[in-house]
Amino acid sequence: MPTTDIFAARILAVEEDPLWATQLQSGLQQQGHRVTLRGAADGLALAEVDNFDLILLTLLGPDGLDRLQQLRQRSRVPVVLMSGLGDEQHRIAGFRLGADDYLPKPFTITELCVRVAAILRRVAFERQAMAPQQPAGELVFDDLASDVLLDGSAAGLTLSEYRVLTLLHQQANQVLSKPDLYQQALRRGYARHDRSLDMHVSHLRRKLQAIGYRAGRLDTVWGQGYMLVTDAPDGPPAESV
Repeated sequence: MPTTDIFAARILAVEEDPLWATQLQSGLQQQGHRVTLRGAADGLALAEVDNFDLILLTLLGPDGLDRLQQLRQRSRVPVVLMSGLGDEQHRIAGFRLGADDYLPKPFTITELCVRVAAILRRVAFERQAMAPQQPAGELVFDDLASDVLLDGSAAGLTLSEYRVLTLLHQQANQVLSKPDLYQQALRRGYARHDRSLDMHVSHLRRKLQAIGYRAGRLDTVWGQGYMLVTDAPDGPPAESV
């Protein structure tokens, strides 16, 4: 039966064994979660651009802990390590690098679901405790979830969208250039043919409109960049470019 004491989470499972990955996915989906499967090669790359509530990371070889360290430099999403190397020294290294839990293989799907539920309960409690009180109609920025809420409704942003909106919100009513947004939010250099920032801004406009945000709007400043206008009369977000 699906869990009833935690929220349905978006989970990224980084696992090379296709049979075991399928079992992980099936077991967690029975608990009501949405599970994305990836191998080690592209799993962490996806974690950097998408918004997950939990990551299951299988450690394979000596570079496994390096992957965890790289992830922790970019994200605070909870991570459960799964590994056949269950000695004390290896477990301690994993926790020191930021793992939230450690499951030595072999383990059962039932045990995994219990561990996942415990972490998600903690995350839900932390989100509730850390969420600042905002006046009605204003955005609440949830760094743990990499999302914004308006009167309790979440926008469902990706990590990149959240970074873009955070920067624009921090410097509201100021134009931020495309090169600055690429460097600070998308974590890469700007190229004129790259339209990904325009796509993210278009998605932000749509998602903010969907939750009823009217305290500001995302404007395109032609030839310069973007700005979040918060001192203008209420109105719908500007059209996307």
